[in-house]
Amino acid sequence: MSNNTRKREGAKLPDETSVIELMEFTMAGSSYGINVSKVTEIMKRCKITPMTHSHHCVDGVFKPRDKIITVINLPRYMQLPESENPSQDMFMLTNFENVNAAFLVHTVEAMHQVKWKDVERPSPIIYGGKDSVITGTTKLGSKIISIVDFEKVLFDIDPESGILLDEVRVLGERDKSAKPIIIVEDSAFLKKIILHAVELAGFTNVTSFDNGQDAWEYLEHARDNCKTKGLPVESIAAIVITDIEMPRMDGHHLTKLIKSDDFLKKIPVLVFSSLIDEAQRLQGQAIGVNAHLAKPQIGNLIATIDEWIL
Repeated sequence: MSNNTRKREGAKLPDETSVIELMEFTMAGSSYGINVSKVTEIMKRCKITPMTHSHHCVDGVFKPRDKIITVINLPRYMQLPESENPSQDMFMLTNFENVNAAFLVHTVEAMHQVKWKDVERPSPIIYGGKDSVITGTTKLGSKIISIVDFEKVLFDIDPESGILLDEVRVLGERDKSAKPIIIVEDSAFLKKIILHAVELAGFTNVTSFDNGQDAWEYLEHARDNCKTKGLPVESIAAIVITDIEMPRMDGHHLTKLIKSDDFLKKIPVLVFSSLIDEAQRLQGQAIGVNAHLAKPQIGNLIATIDEWIL
């Protein structure tokens, strides 16, 4: 028995009941959520050292132990009222996309396990469409929890901390490619950046979705059409690039469906996520993910696409 086979048999495979662990916090009386895996520590607000010439949503810095951490005032960023009791405010210390930051919020409530299928896409009318900082909503009892796009928050405050298209521009002139690429990303902000990046890299046939359910329905329809017309699977997609965290269906469940389908399983699947750790890699390998890449490595993303489809 191969090592790969042992990994597949020993790992827990995601299914339609895949869940996200959300940490609920509040601002101005409303409930919001962040993936627990992005949070390293919760602590009460403490003394902050102001910084001159900083972004208006940066309160300053503090040093809880051996690292200086930037404090981002999340209510101010979201144009919400400041706390009526600042001494009761909380810090959520986070680490993702190789950035350490503390987000000031009003309260931290509890952790919840929520099924991805119960996370809905945010209404563009209510949450601002393509400029939205909300990636999904879910209902817990009488409360609606809005999941915040922390990647967008960080990039808006410090563009140098986010995805840099210069990593693609330095590749210079490239031949055009019409090979079909499918991108599945729930953050409207990040999807826009990724689409721009693959366009700069010369890929002209790109289809995008903001959740795994819509992507899977597209793939099912395309598969049936190809079978009817006798077309190869390569006419559907040369590669699928997917995030993990998404409303309705997460990226691992989408991958499992692709790799379990006799016709679609040859399509390479690249997971591009801010949540790449050893556990995620092992789970992804168990269901057939071909490559894992941590955001915001946009230059490596293009190199990995080249590796698999050119």
